[in-house]
Amino acid sequence: MCTNYAAARRDQLFKHFGIEPPDSPWRDEVYKDYAAPIIRRIEGRDRADLATFGIVPRRHIPEGVRPFDTMNARSETLGEKRSFSGAWKKLQLALIPCEAIYEPNYESGQAVRWRIGLADHAPFAVAGLWRVWNEPEGQALSFTMLTLNADEHPLMRRFHKPGAEKRGVVIVPRDEHENWLACRSTDEARSFLALYPADGMSAEAAPAPPRKTKAESNV
Repeated sequence: MCTNYAAARRDQLFKHFGIEPPDSPWRDEVYKDYAAPIIRRIEGRDRADLATFGIVPRRHIPEGVRPFDTMNARSETLGEKRSFSGAWKKLQLALIPCEAIYEPNYESGQAVRWRIGLADHAPFAVAGLWRVWNEPEGQALSFTMLTLNADEHPLMRRFHKPGAEKRGVVIVPRDEHENWLACRSTDEARSFLALYPADGMSAEAAPAPPRKTKAESNV
C-alpha cells in the first residue's frame, strides 16, 4: 500500500512527462485528501489536473458510515469493489507522477519510514484511477493508486507489518505511459498491471521529520 508519497514537481511534469502543469500549487508530500497532479487522457489529449488522494474523499463518506481509506485499490478486485468499479469499467485511467513513495519498514523492530523510487532517481508514474465529484463550487477530481500482491517481490516484500500481506504500487514504465492511457478495454488495461522489477528500484531509510507542536506552529 501507499498512503504517503512525494509528488513530482512542476518542472518535472514538463521536462519528464511532457505535460503542462496545473495552475494551482501542491505540496511536496501527499497524504490522504491532499491535492496532487494526475495525468489523464481527455478527448484524445493528455492533460494534468489536480485531484485529491483517495478516490472517495472523506467529505463524501455518508454520515454514520465508518470512515474508510481509498488511496489504494487492489488490482485483483477492481471490478468488484463499489468504490473503484465504476472508474475501472469506464477506463478512467490515470498516471500519478511521483518522485518517491514512502512505506514503513519493520526490520529494526520498529516502524521506520523508507523512501522508495527508481534506481536512477528519475521521476516515475504510478497507475491509477480517477473520478469526478460534484461540489458546491463545481466539479472536483479524486484518484487512487493501483496495487498488487508483493509477497514475492524482492524489495516490496520488506515493507509493512510482519505477517501482513505485502502490497506494491503498479509503476508504469516510461515507454508505456501513452499506451496505458489509451487502453480501450479492461482486459487491455490489466496487461499493464505488474510490479516494477526490483533491480530497477532503490530504497533507503527516510524517517519523517518530527511534527511541530502547537506552540512551534504559532511562532
